[in-house]
Amino acid sequence: MNPKGDKPKSKISASRKLSLKMLLLQKACEDLEKEQQDREEEKGRYLKEKLPPLQLSGLSLDDLQKLCKQLHEKIDIVDEERYDCEHKVSKHNKDIHELKLKVQDLGGKFKKPALRKVRVSADEMMRALLGSKHKGSMDLRANLKSVKKEDVKQDKVLTSEVGDWRKNVEAMSGMEGRKKMFDTAGGAQ
Repeated sequence: MNPKGDKPKSKISASRKLSLKMLLLQKACEDLEKEQQDREEEKGRYLKEKLPPLQLSGLSLDDLQKLCKQLHEKIDIVDEERYDCEHKVSKHNKDIHELKLKVQDLGGKFKKPALRKVRVSADEMMRALLGSKHKGSMDLRANLKSVKKEDVKQDKVLTSEVGDWRKNVEAMSGMEGRKKMFDTAGGAQ
């Protein structure tokens, strides 16, 4: 290789390359034409072999009916073969498709794309979900419960009034405690 990293120069000149390409293309065209002619000749030979020319002159009505029945039988046979071949081809195509999927799964060509974070407001989300039915804006913060500092202080006072829980349990234990519970419940009503 060159120290500069360039491609090495070819030993064949550009005109020589062009002439070789032209020769290859001409040869390929000739081969294609020859293949087409061979196919046509093969088709002609096959048709002559399978379909001999019909001679309908001088045949009676019974002979014509027999000939028609024979042709119908041949058509049925050919249709059965065609159906079988089509079925085999479709089965092979399905198998090929399944094998391709297995190869792709084994190769691991399918990579899950990384999901991007998308910021969407509540209004935009409702518009996307409901479409034209969505009217007005939704302020979700307005629906939240507001907590005031006074409420927190009252909660602390209530908990301090309860005091020691052991004293409360001892006072409510036994029959006297249950009697007190019924008295306070009945008096409250």
